[in-house]
Amino acid sequence: MTAPPSGAGHLPLPRWAYVPGGSDKAGADYETLAQITALVPPRFGGYVPARHPALRYGLMLNDHGYFWEAQEILEAVWAAAPQGGRERILLRACILIATANLRLRMQKPHVASRLLGEALGELEALGVRSAGGDGFADCFPVAALAALIKAKLGRPLLAKADLVAFAAAGRT
Repeated sequence: MTAPPSGAGHLPLPRWAYVPGGSDKAGADYETLAQITALVPPRFGGYVPARHPALRYGLMLNDHGYFWEAQEILEAVWAAAPQGGRERILLRACILIATANLRLRMQKPHVASRLLGEALGELEALGVRSAGGDGFADCFPVAALAALIKAKLGRPLLAKADLVAFAAAGRT
């Protein structure tokens, strides 16, 4: 089993990247994912901390090509995020991005474009909501991620190489 890079702590990477409909593996590595989802509380109080290990792990999974797994972990964090909070909006955008990346891997560029468009809409909605806290949405480079998605959507047809990495938004 491969160890993840620093920032995700001692959490193991899944043994393989699951692709629905793929013939190479029978199913997802639920055992590894269960270790991470166990870290998510039933409810976050007020906001989702930007350094929460399950959140960081979900983002890292996407950036390492574990798109289905990223979606699963981020959905668990989203479910525990405060209703109506900014983090819920950003987490929904991140889930849509991971799902779009999975669709690109599955060679479904039109579906991926639609999902990225929805994610962009979520990021734009987040931009009009007031900020000023210590949560995930307050620390994340939302504008840079939106610009990255806009650049991808400006292409005539998306390809596997057009995957969206969350870390890339921090480098722009």
